[in-house]
Amino acid sequence: MNRIDQLFQQKKEHILSVYFTAGYPSLDDTVKVMQALEEEGVDLIEIGVPFSDPMADGPVIQASGTQALHNGMSVKKLFSQLAQVRATVTVPLVLMGYLNPILQFGFENYCAAAQRCGIDGLIIPDLPFAEYMEHYKPVADRHGLHMIMLITPETSEERIRLIDDHTSGFIYMVSSASVTGAKESFGESNLAYFRKVNGMGLQNPRLVGFGISNRATFEAACREASGAIIGSRFISLLGSEPSIAEAAKKLREAIR
Repeated sequence: MNRIDQLFQQKKEHILSVYFTAGYPSLDDTVKVMQALEEEGVDLIEIGVPFSDPMADGPVIQASGTQALHNGMSVKKLFSQLAQVRATVTVPLVLMGYLNPILQFGFENYCAAAQRCGIDGLIIPDLPFAEYMEHYKPVADRHGLHMIMLITPETSEERIRLIDDHTSGFIYMVSSASVTGAKESFGESNLAYFRKVNGMGLQNPRLVGFGISNRATFEAACREASGAIIGSRFISLLGSEPSIAEAAKKLREAIR
């Protein structure tokens, strides 16, 4: 069974997923970051594949991606780093990256390499749903990879149900129609959106991302979903704390 499915079967609420950019702060930190996150009890890890034009990312994640590319990170380098990751990291792993570098690598090759490394799912934010259904889903399915789609407050109920019917793992609920970035709290419109989707009776579990940075935002997300995803806050800590382990510890303390 896919590790993502196992996680959501075993843990129904307060799931913590953390996103970080591969190759940041330093090129060879990728696996060290994952090990530190697992040691702090993180349930799921999203590995960001840096790209020069990350349209959905705010300034913190963009800056980390730029640094990672300057460090020498590439899709090929990432897969070489992940080759032995399952010797030390047991939590579900999801690769999150934009379509352009994936196509340059070749989607079939990308899925095959991900499967060899023990990756459980893929997120491709700029992949159109129709293209996913026709060309990408069969390849991902063949390699045992869950393809995870994003929804936003602007996504129609019809499209949400289509995504629910044709994807697996979990649905990534973008908290607002904006780029990534930490928030101190959610407004009533955000909370109404969370409640609306929670009331739809979807078959896939949901994780809320974009804006999760502290206990208040984490708990608000968890009231209407299975858990939440933190990205910008953790990347900021990686850039400011004296060690990776300290950054992971500070993140855990921020949402306790």
